[in-house]
Amino acid sequence: MGFLDKLKNKAQRAAGRSKEEAGRRSGDPYLEAEGRRDRVAGGAKQVGERAKDTAREVRKTFRR
Repeated sequence: MGFLDKLKNKAQRAAGRSKEEAGRRSGDPYLEAEGRRDRVAGGAKQVGERAKDTAREVRKTFRR
C-alpha cells in the first residue's frame, strides 16, 4: 500500500502546483490558495510515508 500512497501524494502535489500556477496567472487568489493547500497537504502526507518507511527499517534492523 505504501507505493500507491506515495504515488497519490506526488500526484496531489503536482495538481496543487498546477492550481497554484493557474491561480497566479489568472489573478485568482482563491485558486492559488487552494493549490498551495493541496501542495502542502501532499507534502505532509509524503513526510508521513517517509517516517513510516524509516520506522519499518529501524524495526527490521533491530530484529536481527
